[in-house]
Amino acid sequence: MSETYDFLFKFLVIGSAGTGKSCLLHQFIESKFKADSNHTIGVEFGSKVVNIGGKSVKLQIWDTAGQERFRSVTRSYYRGAAGALLVYDITSRESYNSLSNWLVDARTLASPNIAVLLVGNKKDLEEDREVTFLEASRFAQENELMFLETSALTGENVEEAFLKCSKTILAKIEAGELDPERIGSGIQYGDASLRRLTRHQQRQQRSLDCAC
Repeated sequence: MSETYDFLFKFLVIGSAGTGKSCLLHQFIESKFKADSNHTIGVEFGSKVVNIGGKSVKLQIWDTAGQERFRSVTRSYYRGAAGALLVYDITSRESYNSLSNWLVDARTLASPNIAVLLVGNKKDLEEDREVTFLEASRFAQENELMFLETSALTGENVEEAFLKCSKTILAKIEAGELDPERIGSGIQYGDASLRRLTRHQQRQQRSLDCAC
């Protein structure tokens, strides 16, 4: 039996190698830690249906390789992404310093309106921290990003990261800022009846706007 859902969102997980991107994806989908994780070669893929604000949403998640030699391959997957988790390792100043480059890629290659959530991973390694919560919070504010610290090991805030980003996308759809029928939006309708209902609501809204 095929799964039913209201919307499908295309997601990216981006950031430098070794930040725990694959482990975050595995923890989100399988609810357990991936102990034997190697560096991703190219791109890995996972999907999960979640409930957001009463809507059933299927997340199609592309986990991209963080190593420089794979950048040309992974960039092709940015196109048409609605949301992204931008991941750094709180114990690695180097991974934090490269965030701006990843963010430019996401906003240039995916969409200027892509919903991006900054993720400080490896929160369980507090004693080895090199990047403070406050410093990362400032970076997030300056670049208009949402922000959470997570632990792929314990699962802390992992689901919340994906859900928080998804809620932002859903809010943009409901506000009319994102159109699931526009090619390259990173969003699709899963349910035909929802498509009809949304169109009807949009027509009603336009009628009201014209009447004002």
